[in-house]
Amino acid sequence: MINRLINELMAYGMREYLVDEDDRVYITNRLLDLFGQIEFEEEEVTEERALVDILSDMCKFAYEKGIIEDNTVTITDLFDTKIMGQLTPMPSTVRRMFKEIYHISSKLATDFYYKFSKRTNYIRTDRIAKDEKWVTETEYGPIDITINLSKPEKDPRDIAKAGQAKKSGYPSCLLCAENEGYAGHFSHPARQNLIVIPISLDGEDYFLQYSPYVYYNEHCIIFNKQHKPMKIDKAVFKKLLEFVKLFPHYTAGSNADLPIVGGSILSHDHFQGGGYVFAMAKAPYDRNFVIPGYEDLIAGIVKWPMSVIRLQGKDIDRIVEASDHILSLWRGYTDKDAFVFAETDGTMHNTITPIARMHGDLYEIDLVLRNNITTDESPWGVYHPSADLHHIKKENIGLIEVMGLAVLPARLKKEMALLEEYILLKKDIRSNEELKKHADWVDEWIKNYDINAENIHGIIQDEISKVFVKVLECAGVYKRDKDGQEAFDRFIKTL
Repeated sequence: MINRLINELMAYGMREYLVDEDDRVYITNRLLDLFGQIEFEEEEVTEERALVDILSDMCKFAYEKGIIEDNTVTITDLFDTKIMGQLTPMPSTVRRMFKEIYHISSKLATDFYYKFSKRTNYIRTDRIAKDEKWVTETEYGPIDITINLSKPEKDPRDIAKAGQAKKSGYPSCLLCAENEGYAGHFSHPARQNLIVIPISLDGEDYFLQYSPYVYYNEHCIIFNKQHKPMKIDKAVFKKLLEFVKLFPHYTAGSNADLPIVGGSILSHDHFQGGGYVFAMAKAPYDRNFVIPGYEDLIAGIVKWPMSVIRLQGKDIDRIVEASDHILSLWRGYTDKDAFVFAETDGTMHNTITPIARMHGDLYEIDLVLRNNITTDESPWGVYHPSADLHHIKKENIGLIEVMGLAVLPARLKKEMALLEEYILLKKDIRSNEELKKHADWVDEWIKNYDINAENIHGIIQDEISKVFVKVLECAGVYKRDKDGQEAFDRFIKTL
């Protein structure tokens, strides 16, 4: 059995240009060693099976032979990544190819690298295909929703073993360059099939890689070579704009640098980007204004549920200077009437989520004003999803959500399927422990529809999208009503 599987995997590696003919015997022997084999016979492979099926059968063999101790998701992920590590070319080879292709076209270079990341199974396309995605038209344009199912749930056995495992400080976090080729363990994913691409931004060393979970097309991560905290400052604006100069077909943005309004990993300086046009990028100016001293730039407030200032121009340095000017004023800005406080008891609250892209021949940056103040009534944050929306989205509103893509928890797929059943059968939603948190929400909209088995799924999707729009409106410092926009204009007048 394993002889045939090794032949299949090698055929895949040759077919997908992971294995060169000169390396075929060498890599075959490494695979034999991995599976404890001393004999091998070449077989003709006539059926091109999916990589996931080949790896699954290899893991089954390894479990049956005692090569791996269990068949949980974590253990098989560690092992099948080790298998693919045997086929993954050295970083120097991949980087040389990327550089050579980049000289022809930056887009061809990222196309090559993205396909490579899928071929090595670093991006597990079979899992990503399970994600549920849809688009709903709203007053702010098309909003993207995804229920993320590509990140597997931990098996209780794996959780127990992770708790018993010896803690390691290497790599320091999931974004460190030391992850490249790392074997991983119960509490850290294997990365033998990860190759990162070095780039320079504003004279500082960064690396480019793709997210293994790919929330959107070519979802990439740009991370600092050094493990140092995220910080929104003048240099960030320059780096983001330099990145889109290097890759004009990509967007690049940064999470904010404060808790609640920031990302999940604030300990390592990084950005996120990719080849997707988000709803926010399609949103028009709501109204324009002129920033004194920066009359050469196009500036305005964007028609978006959050509070966004957009700058456009042909000179990166001018946009950087203007962005830094806005950031500096916002950091220290207080408007008690609008419940905007720069700080309370020495704790700073104002920051910015910046997003850069090309708009034709213009550089464009969106500066999303954020504030993380909390109160006794709003312990999660005043500008955070309100409690009545937590049944759909409770987590921080980070960069991806800010741009108009909801990344919703996997639990919702099961809950929505069950909810459809209860609604169609007219069962009491409040009688179900798992569903009762959705009951008030359903009461709000159910009478607006003539529901049947054919339309129930789409109706629930649309209603979830409406909740996400409310989530974004909650996260907006200045609301889209008269008072909110007048308060926004008060800040604009200080620029």
